[in-house]
Amino acid sequence: MAAHDDTIFALSSGGLPAGVAVIRISGPGTLDIVRALAGSLPPARSAQLRTIRDRNGLVLDRGLALVFPGPQSFTGEDCAELHLHGGKAVARAVLSCLAEFPRTRMAEAGEFSRRAFESGKIDLIEVEGLADLLVAETEMQRRLAVEHGIGGQSELYAGWSRRLTHARAMIEAELDFSDEADVPGSVSEQVWGDMIALSADIEDHLARQKAGEIIRDGFKVVIAGAPNAGKSSLLNALANREIAIVTEYAGTTRDVLHCDLDIGGYAVKFFDTAGLRDTDELIELEGIRRARLKLSEADLVLHLIDDTGSQAVAFRDNVSAPILTILTKADMLQDNAPGAFDLAISSKTGAGLDLLRALVLEMVQQQTGTSLSIPSRERHARYLNAALYSLKDAIAHQGRGLDIAAEMLRGAATDLGRITGRVDTEDLLDSIFSEFCIGK
Repeated sequence: MAAHDDTIFALSSGGLPAGVAVIRISGPGTLDIVRALAGSLPPARSAQLRTIRDRNGLVLDRGLALVFPGPQSFTGEDCAELHLHGGKAVARAVLSCLAEFPRTRMAEAGEFSRRAFESGKIDLIEVEGLADLLVAETEMQRRLAVEHGIGGQSELYAGWSRRLTHARAMIEAELDFSDEADVPGSVSEQVWGDMIALSADIEDHLARQKAGEIIRDGFKVVIAGAPNAGKSSLLNALANREIAIVTEYAGTTRDVLHCDLDIGGYAVKFFDTAGLRDTDELIELEGIRRARLKLSEADLVLHLIDDTGSQAVAFRDNVSAPILTILTKADMLQDNAPGAFDLAISSKTGAGLDLLRALVLEMVQQQTGTSLSIPSRERHARYLNAALYSLKDAIAHQGRGLDIAAEMLRGAATDLGRITGRVDTEDLLDSIFSEFCIGK
């Protein structure tokens, strides 16, 4: 367990003023500080009403005090919380008082969680899940964050590590004790079958990386088409507010505009792009270039057409995402609708928009599936790929010697350990914990 000489404190609740302000304290001086402020310590993990006084006896507030003696606490150290009235002056006075105690300072961003990690209370995946939970805006983001934050993902990787450890133990047993009668002689029968199965498990898991990114970062829907096809009107109608300027003049949209919506619990990002056409106008050309770039990043493209028969500049060859053809301005259609399309809508009347949202949700669900035991960060995928490479290398070169195979399996286990932060992670910690707010 990591030991710290200083005691940290911070306002851990939301912005003030609020109904309640929660001040968190952690470190070796915690219990003495609470005793000085509250007169006496409440029973461990039991909230009791206390009058909070400064070091000169001046009453600062009256609120709840809780103490969590280490190691049975979030950080593994002695911790405490003061639940006070949520006024700015109250919080400022108590924080100023705390700063007067020796070897006590304001916590840095994410420092409470970092101390919990250093004490072995949580691993890096749980840390990242906690960070994601704090910023989750949709139901699926919350579910994914909870899956990672409560250790579900960590247990999966720990199981894989145990399989690698068992394989290495079998190999090293044969290397060291091959003459002993009670040591199995056929490592290939005992080890490599499971290693081939483990390799397949990791490959299947990595194939779900895109699903994790979509849930965590959002499903990107790009609205494309010819000028005046109704792209900006559709964005405004979906968002139910004026985001894009809508005029009868072609080429009004010059840059990529977007809005974030919650559809069926998923974060969906809609992008309005410049009309695709042949033009010599420099600013419009730049808008079209940006539109094509955004099309290459899309998870779904809505290709808008109207009843004028105008055609957008060809873009399908550069798009790997599914494309839905949407006929717009359905309220103005004559008897003969143009060409083939997947859905007719009217941004003016709202006709077809609910069905469009349902189609987008169906596309999201097709790409994400139902299981949330998936990698959601590039860091996870990087180390999973490294572990898979070492594992496949060991399987492919079994005949080079058991000692070499054991070393390759050790490398695979090390890479898995880097995901949870159990080995060689110091270079990752600053960037990971910087995602947290002060007080967490």
